[in-house]
Amino acid sequence: MDTAQIDAPSLQNFVAEKWDDEIVPQLVEYIRIPNKSPMFDSDWVAHGYMDDAVKLMERWASAQNVPGMQVEVVRLDGRTPLIFVEIPASADAGTGDDCVLLYGHLDKQPEMTGWDDDLGPWTPVIKGDKLYGRGGADDGYALFGSIAAVQALRAQGIPHARCVVMIEACEESGSYDLPAYVDHLAARIGKPSLVVCLDSGCGNYDQLWCTTSLRGLAGGNLTVNVLNEGVHSGDASGVVPSSFRVLRALLSRIEDENTGRILLDGLHAEIPADRLAQARKCSEVLGTAVFDKFPFLDGMTPMHSDLTELVLNRTWRPALSITGADGMPSLSSAGNVLRPFTALKLSLRLPPTVDGKQAGELLKQTLLRDPPYGARVSLELEKASTGWNAPTMVPWLEKAIDDGSRAYFGQPAMYMGEGGTIPFMGMLGEKFPGAQFMITGVLGPHSNAHGPNEFLHIPMGKRVTACVAKVIAEHRNASVRGETTGVAAHAGGEHHGSHGCC
Repeated sequence: MDTAQIDAPSLQNFVAEKWDDEIVPQLVEYIRIPNKSPMFDSDWVAHGYMDDAVKLMERWASAQNVPGMQVEVVRLDGRTPLIFVEIPASADAGTGDDCVLLYGHLDKQPEMTGWDDDLGPWTPVIKGDKLYGRGGADDGYALFGSIAAVQALRAQGIPHARCVVMIEACEESGSYDLPAYVDHLAARIGKPSLVVCLDSGCGNYDQLWCTTSLRGLAGGNLTVNVLNEGVHSGDASGVVPSSFRVLRALLSRIEDENTGRILLDGLHAEIPADRLAQARKCSEVLGTAVFDKFPFLDGMTPMHSDLTELVLNRTWRPALSITGADGMPSLSSAGNVLRPFTALKLSLRLPPTVDGKQAGELLKQTLLRDPPYGARVSLELEKASTGWNAPTMVPWLEKAIDDGSRAYFGQPAMYMGEGGTIPFMGMLGEKFPGAQFMITGVLGPHSNAHGPNEFLHIPMGKRVTACVAKVIAEHRNASVRGETTGVAAHAGGEHHGSHGCC
């Protein structure tokens, strides 16, 4: 049966009912679980929250009526668990060894402050079309949406290739466990010619958005020590250099404090012509939504007046953020003391094609050389992740994505780079160099992943699920015609580099 025979309204209704009857209630319970990623909960094993989240998803998946589907929780010693789901090809698929790999994660970012009084990270609340709480959109829905997409096809007898669903539990900590699982499961994964990732963003909720690139990440803890203990500021200021001032001077080596531009040439990359064209198209479609999706204070302006430049700034240019500080007492307890040290957590986003390890080394060399006044300066690198630039999309996939967007959104699909990091993508690009990628997600305007008042836009989740079903069906047709890709590589083999969190 060809995908031209898909009854799009029926498929959309099937998905919507599945979300309303089962997926949303499951996500409500999932949000209640404070299963923070290991980086943010060192006692995650003892606390048991990760296991609670895994059991919730395993129970639901195992209860689904998908003939031949196998659901397993795989556990390697000393590592976070991984949910592995195998769905056999339909009887008339005719796709041989070809398969689709669908990916998501179930670990969460920490609480963050600033939630509205009636909301909270572990308090699921539905307001209109939005489900508030940590992790529903980032991306607890991935397992449910992946299986529902296949069920929607089977409900109409639409053939599909074998599908493998992998849900990891340490993505927000850098996916450091994932390479071991991919190697361990290599024979069972097989040769995916299509990878579908549901952990990305969208420019609006009006059409399907696919991610074309992801920035890398280098960062860690920069510390400046000047004294063995704090001293009276009236006695020491003007004699003892301030640790904060020394640290500020070090940051000026890498960033222009007036413009935010990163000063090190080795942290920049040439932007490909097709990505420039996509950035211009995005700025035309989104308009001021490029920046007004953020909760700016009244009177604040973005870093550039040109919308295309803003798109490129957040997708293809390096940028430094300070995400934490130590050595500073709260304002209410800050006395007149010249403090012994200041420490900052640096988060340096990198262009997709800049090598993360090399960037980390350049950062260390720049910050540690010739410390002012002989201060003790250290940089503990926690992350050194290379970004990802998608391979050229083959015609069948580009058409399937656009057809899906038009069928279930009524608008053409859009393509955009993302400013965050999904460690899985670079790794899968290495493991399966012949694979095509559909990277999409539901993290749109104001959804505020990792921050307060995070929400899942439920209609977006439904439509993305329907679009994934469409693409899986078209993948089967392309596979039968021999058009999916070249020869996909087997899983396994050497993996280069470490990865940062999203």
